[in-house]
Amino acid sequence: MPSSTRPFHWITRGIAALSLAAVAGTALAQQPTKIRFILDWRFEGPASLFLMGVNKGYYKQEGLDVTIDAGTGSGAAVTRVASGVYEMGFADIAAMIEFIGNNPDNPGSKMQAVYMLYDVTPAAVFALKKSGIKTPADLNGKTMGAPVFDAGRKAFPIFMTANKLNAPSIKWTSMDPPLRETMLAKGDVDAITGFTFTSLLNLNARGVKDEDIVILKYPDHGVKLYGNAVIASQKFITEHPKAVEGFLRALSKGIRDVIRDPDGAIDSVLKQRDSLIDTALEKRRLRMAIDDVIGTTGYRAGGVGTIEKQRFEDTVKQVSSAFSLKSTPSADSLFNANFMPSAADRKVF
Repeated sequence: MPSSTRPFHWITRGIAALSLAAVAGTALAQQPTKIRFILDWRFEGPASLFLMGVNKGYYKQEGLDVTIDAGTGSGAAVTRVASGVYEMGFADIAAMIEFIGNNPDNPGSKMQAVYMLYDVTPAAVFALKKSGIKTPADLNGKTMGAPVFDAGRKAFPIFMTANKLNAPSIKWTSMDPPLRETMLAKGDVDAITGFTFTSLLNLNARGVKDEDIVILKYPDHGVKLYGNAVIASQKFITEHPKAVEGFLRALSKGIRDVIRDPDGAIDSVLKQRDSLIDTALEKRRLRMAIDDVIGTTGYRAGGVGTIEKQRFEDTVKQVSSAFSLKSTPSADSLFNANFMPSAADRKVF
């Protein structure tokens, strides 16, 4: 090669090398942040509120690679986020408060709620009318059943305290989730705990009619708790704050889509996860969840996701008192509103 061309040759090679490095750096910078997300329960109607963001690509648009798995109860969702198996999850706020309060020295207890989806708890006690149970006091001396991780069972001490029940007289039977309503229908237990839009419809599916069921909703009997929230480990919040913010923004978009067309959400989203679902049943379940715990007066006016400070502090006090926690975490340490989408994004109705 002539000497006169060598400088140009090396300059060209240098530019090419720099270009390749820039491309590689950009590709590395654009790698999506992975989020493993655990639901509180199986892929039933309400799960579409989270799955819609996957289906529509909303999480992907935020630079996120989100995997959503079915759960086995709020207690289990909390412990799995605490263990680091999942970065984020969906769980009953009382279950999270209990775990943190009873594990103050556990590094895994460093977690926060970042988005309150259920403005009120959907927990309730269910019994058959033929059992004679009509009021909370009628549960004294009875046998109740629920999975050990069930949110309603975890919060039952609060229900007992609010209604002055005789705790030692109430016996518990534990079972796998699919057996809960079956055991009640067969008379193996006198009552069960569950969510209004879960256990009622599961009883219907087992041939029990609405008119034969007694429902004691927690909010109607002195338990003024918030319900389920999106939770995240403190480690993930600290290391990936933009990912948390993006997740909640994408979630809000998905919730808006589901509320606009709940039937379509079941057809287009949930059936992708479980082709054997009872479509009519899940459509009713989703509509009940929206009407009962999301479409409250407060959330319709101000948008979903936020909390009222005094009411949340009361929730913490109720949980702390009923569970006799080792330590009572502060309300400010439990809920982090810094990643909340704009009010316009949260007005999903």
